[in-house]
Amino acid sequence: MTTPRISIHLKEWENLSGSEPGSRLTGALLEDNDEIKDVARELSKTGMLSVLELREGLSIAASSYVGRVTLGDVQITIHPKISGAPLVHLLRYAYNLRDLTLLTETGYGDEKQGFQELLIHQLVAEISELVSRGLYRRYRRTDQNLISPRGRIDIQRIANQGGVVQAMLPCTYHPRLEDCLINQVLLQGLHLAARLTNDWMLRLQLYKLVNFFQDTISSIRLDRHVLKRLQREMDRLTAAYQPAITIIGMLLVAEGISLSESQPGIRLPGFLFDMNLFFQALLSRFLKENLQGYDVRDQYKIRGMLTYDPNHNPQKRRAPEPRPDYVILQHSKVVSILDAKYRDLWENSLPPSMLYQLAMYALSQQGAVDAVILYPTIQPDAREAKILIRDPIYGTNHAHVMLRPVNLLCLENLISTERKINISRARAAFAEHLAFGAL
Repeated sequence: MTTPRISIHLKEWENLSGSEPGSRLTGALLEDNDEIKDVARELSKTGMLSVLELREGLSIAASSYVGRVTLGDVQITIHPKISGAPLVHLLRYAYNLRDLTLLTETGYGDEKQGFQELLIHQLVAEISELVSRGLYRRYRRTDQNLISPRGRIDIQRIANQGGVVQAMLPCTYHPRLEDCLINQVLLQGLHLAARLTNDWMLRLQLYKLVNFFQDTISSIRLDRHVLKRLQREMDRLTAAYQPAITIIGMLLVAEGISLSESQPGIRLPGFLFDMNLFFQALLSRFLKENLQGYDVRDQYKIRGMLTYDPNHNPQKRRAPEPRPDYVILQHSKVVSILDAKYRDLWENSLPPSMLYQLAMYALSQQGAVDAVILYPTIQPDAREAKILIRDPIYGTNHAHVMLRPVNLLCLENLISTERKINISRARAAFAEHLAFGAL
């Protein structure tokens, strides 16, 4: 693997430009290669990473995606704002990963380490744990002529061939084999991880595991269809595999292979993971576990607010249905609408698209139901802001949009502390604050 000529490191939502004095991007341009420039255009179009060629050099703007992508001789690494042990703890909690020992748990955050290395270290730990316990085996029907009979002798086959004509008998038996779909996915996940990391020590650990697998496990093509089929087949006997399969799915998506039928995605020369997905999963689990007396619904459809006029819908399309990330219900009544946005709105401006989306949610309900943007921050002085939606003629208030900070360090401390009565109360209080603000 050749070393890129230009290696750029930046944080999520950070911008770098060749027009800035002393910038490493001054005079830097992408290679004159159509494939590289097509990937750069697709990245900018999808909002994953903006890479523009200006007269002074490259201009790079990160968003909520973290990881590493290589465009010819330019390598761009985007780090999450929160790092080290807090990020490891939050990641494990959000995706229900096991608390296994990671060598990088305290050291993660080195510029040479990307977000994918953190996931891959966890994957190595998960698969190593499975190997030490013994891999799952599945019975497989096998029809074979054997000198030493095994299983059930196939009398029908003997009759069809006119009796015993050789020193072997046709047998049907069911050996328990490690060569089954779930272990095949693990093997391909290791190959995928080795392709995504720049850490040669980590790649060595991956290939050691590959060598353990490859003599007994056959290769398959890993894609979204295989993962969906595997999820349908998994049961309590394979529950220990779930964390590893979750990580493999995350790596597959972040490599640019979409798990959605409607969004085929692009194949990236690298790895970019949307931290919005992590933030949504994190808050969903925390609210459901700690918000007592309420029903938390993910992706709740707001029906009836928008509809096509039946006399002016020539293509007979369905009415759009807004879907907030979370809706809090009490006795089947909506009492709070929440949307998770992975953008620190204490340090960065509020994009109009976010405001308009939340204003729509707020206006969808009658009564004093606020629409809330939950955003991540590590600033201890971050406080809630309120935007009034007013009648422009009479000046009366119709609804509110709240910008409510979620201190990730505080949240990490709550979920990492052993469960006791006082910490359970603190978690419940924090969950109520997220859902309803100051109480």
